[in-house]
Amino acid sequence: MTESVDALVERTSAFVRGRVIPLEQDPRWGGHGPSPELVEELRSAAGAADLVAPHLARSGRAALSMRDTARLFRAAGYSPLGPVALNIAAPDEGNMHLLERVANDAQKAERLVPLARGEARSVFLMTEPDNGAGSDPSLLKTRAERAPGGWRISGRKWLITGATGARFAIIMAATEAGATMFLSEMNRDEIVIERVLDTLDSALPGGHAVISLNGLFVADADVLGEVGQGLRYAQIRLAPARLTHCMRWTGAAQRAHDIAARYACERMAFGKPLIDHEGVGFMLADNLIDLKTAELLTDWCAEILDAGARGSQESSMAKVAVSEALYRVADRCVQILGGLGVTRDTIVERVFRELRAFRIYDGPSEVHRWSIANKIKRDIAAQR
Repeated sequence: MTESVDALVERTSAFVRGRVIPLEQDPRWGGHGPSPELVEELRSAAGAADLVAPHLARSGRAALSMRDTARLFRAAGYSPLGPVALNIAAPDEGNMHLLERVANDAQKAERLVPLARGEARSVFLMTEPDNGAGSDPSLLKTRAERAPGGWRISGRKWLITGATGARFAIIMAATEAGATMFLSEMNRDEIVIERVLDTLDSALPGGHAVISLNGLFVADADVLGEVGQGLRYAQIRLAPARLTHCMRWTGAAQRAHDIAARYACERMAFGKPLIDHEGVGFMLADNLIDLKTAELLTDWCAEILDAGARGSQESSMAKVAVSEALYRVADRCVQILGGLGVTRDTIVERVFRELRAFRIYDGPSEVHRWSIANKIKRDIAAQR
């Protein structure tokens, strides 16, 4: 933990508290996320503070390790709008990670550079409706067929985060050689946003959309990586993405706890502050236990990724434990605040909704537990 990282985390924390939190009541933050105008204002402020994608390599400093990234992302996540301002929110942050490791130089120049600068947004088109791919990627129905000079892609996707206003997409489609990733601009006639879903969460720009791909032509030069390697590349993206979600939402849960703790110390009931009633005080104590558990599990998995391991099982363990721990924290905070907790007079109600959704996206807890159990079974079989 170098002084430079300490200073960066402190600057991030000060920026979120001073510039981002005052915008949380802005009417431009609606049910489908912050508006393009609000995103632009947030990004402009972050740019002026030299805090756009601050975890990436830049002149005079290497990219942050995952362990140091965890500290930075927790500080940014203290407001749900913080990661949007710093350009470290999903899906862009995960797409940057994927492009950095898989894209060729031309693709990086065209896609990664403006994405990292916060000048463009992106989407990751994998999940499908109609009994298509979701937690089970083998159900992939979207097809890419060979065409002169490239491919034609047809299918439907849904729960596509950030589609409205995104500049380009990473598309997962089945080919004869296996699942493959493709790059495409979003402003194509063959890409139709059917509708934006009304969802429990609303922190991310562009909401979550249903999209049709109607014979979309993609040139050979826009194949991301190698044909048939899409599922392998998805794993490159997914393990770190699960973990960065844990980092960001730990910051938000800490914020909810801080609000509830202050309220419990100030609010009087039955002749004493709420915190002096064990039913409330013990909930706050359990919050600290869950928050520290989330932090330690995230840092443990981050160190595994820093060591060069894939971390698939470890990130599944962290995702389950952290998402469920943070949800408990938010739920307790709502309960402690009572009537205030179900209003939007504080950020706690919104954090509660976001953390409920977190237990599903990037793989529901049950799928991760199933994957972990299968690993246990394979390990036992290998010992026989």
